[in-house]
Amino acid sequence: MSYVAAMHTVAFLALDDVIPSDLAMPLDVFSRTRLPGERPAYRVRVCAAEPEVDARAFSLRAHHDLSGLVGADTIVVPGTHDPTAPVPEKTLAALREAADAGTRIASICVGTFVLAQAGLLDGLRATTHWFATDHLAAAYPEIDVDPDVLYVDNGQILTSAGAAAGMDLSLHLVRRDYGSAVAADSARLSVMPLEREGGQAQFIVNQPPAMPRGRALEPLLRWLDENAARDLTLDDIADHAGLSSRTLLRRFREQTGTTPLQWLHRARVRQAQHLLETTEHPVERIAAQVGFGSPTAFRDRFKRVAGVSPQAYRRAFSSARH
Repeated sequence: MSYVAAMHTVAFLALDDVIPSDLAMPLDVFSRTRLPGERPAYRVRVCAAEPEVDARAFSLRAHHDLSGLVGADTIVVPGTHDPTAPVPEKTLAALREAADAGTRIASICVGTFVLAQAGLLDGLRATTHWFATDHLAAAYPEIDVDPDVLYVDNGQILTSAGAAAGMDLSLHLVRRDYGSAVAADSARLSVMPLEREGGQAQFIVNQPPAMPRGRALEPLLRWLDENAARDLTLDDIADHAGLSSRTLLRRFREQTGTTPLQWLHRARVRQAQHLLETTEHPVERIAAQVGFGSPTAFRDRFKRVAGVSPQAYRRAFSSARH
């Protein structure tokens, strides 16, 4: 990918009763994202059916009406305080028209219900905030509701869980558009990890608030990232954590939604993405640098995680050749 491509436009659809954080957090991610040379990666605009939008604690004024959705590369639909409230037909029609034109459309939190009302999720897998997944499944049985993930990427249509998961989804879109180096820089500006393992099930409140889940493994996760290139076994990881392998597996899955070795593989792939983008090292050398025993195993794992081969990823996102 050449970074001299036309700037990507992201249009935010602000509905009455919008949840402010659903709108502001992803807008901030896209607004701050920079390309090499400190050039902005995205043009952002906020669109609404009426100039003034009620956000409960305050009101906001959108600079664009629904026509601002036309020509956008991506439309982001934040949630509203009452996700069951009917959305005006002219707004739904504008979303359908954009979808028919091939525009990428993403929802934040219970913004999924807006896409559902527009019929854009029929036959697709989708998610929303965990407290509303049962209602979404009951109200729209034609949607395959996944309550456990942070976001779902169907290609053109994407959905996310709560507001923080909207940031995960936003960073995922940045990585799709510009590669992991640009996305990692954007993540640092937002003081966010580029990728959180596991799903939203880990955030469902089923323990006292004083015992937040996931915190106990943070030192181990940092150690895994720092030692990803080593030939680590499950026993090695368990020994470092001071746990039995069985206890480690149980706690790791409870707190991250995956296994230690799966986490390790994904850490290695993330490091490989950075090397593919920023160096001209042969794929075989990168495989060894990040800890894969053979180039074949590296290529297989990389494609499973990134969706493309290492060579294809380099062609799309290498900055070393630009």
